[in-house]
Amino acid sequence: MSNKKHIVVLTGAGMSSESGLKTFRDVDGLWEGHDVTQVATPQGFEANPKLVLEFYNQRRRQLLEVEPNAAHYDLVKLEEKYNVSIITQNIDDLHERAGSTHVLHLHGELLKVRSTYIEDDIQEWKSDLVLGDLCSKGYQLRPHIVWFGEDVPMMSKAIDICNSAEILVIIGTSMQVYPAAGLIHYVPKDTPIYFIDPKPAFLNKENLTVIAKSATIGVKQMIETYF
Repeated sequence: MSNKKHIVVLTGAGMSSESGLKTFRDVDGLWEGHDVTQVATPQGFEANPKLVLEFYNQRRRQLLEVEPNAAHYDLVKLEEKYNVSIITQNIDDLHERAGSTHVLHLHGELLKVRSTYIEDDIQEWKSDLVLGDLCSKGYQLRPHIVWFGEDVPMMSKAIDICNSAEILVIIGTSMQVYPAAGLIHYVPKDTPIYFIDPKPAFLNKENLTVIAKSATIGVKQMIETYF
C-alpha cells in the first residue's frame, strides 16, 4: 500500500475545452448544432445510425488533432507526491496522453467502439466508423459511449474510488449531470474539496475551496497555493 495521500479528481468538459474541444453543456440541448436526442441516445442511433456514426467520426477526427493542455499536465505532476485517481466525464483521451496513470471514464471513450450486441466486445478505434463495420460475431459496431438513458457501468467503481478520497478536486464540470454529480456525496465527510470552474455551481459543503477560474489557470493556482 502507498503512503501517499489519495486525491480523487472529477473532471468535466471544462477540462478539455482549452485544448480546443467543443463542450456539450445542457443549456440549449444542442451539441455541435445537433439535438442530443438525435446523436446521443439509443433511440437516435436506431432511427438514424448513419447520422450518429458520422457525428462521432467528426468528434474523433477533432480529438486526434488536439493536444492536452497545461491543466492535464499539472495533474500528472501531482502523481509525484500523491496517489491520484481521475474520474472523468470526458470521452477524450487527453488525460492519458498527458501521462496520468489512473483514469476512469464514466461516459465511455471516443477512441473505442463496441458491438451493438455483445456489450463487453470493445476495441480500440481511431479511424471513421461506418455502417458495415462489424464485430467478430457479425453485429454492427457502435461508439463506446454512454448515451442518455443508458446505464453508467463504471459508476460503482467510481463510487469505490470516492469512498477512499482524502482530497477531492472538481474541475470544469457544472455538477448538474447525474449520476456523475452525485459522486461528491460518496467522499468521506471531512474531505477537503477544491472546485475549479469559471462559473461554479453552488455546493453546500464544508471544507470547500472554490477557485472560479478556467482549468489551466485554476489547477496551477490550486497546486501552487495548497499543494
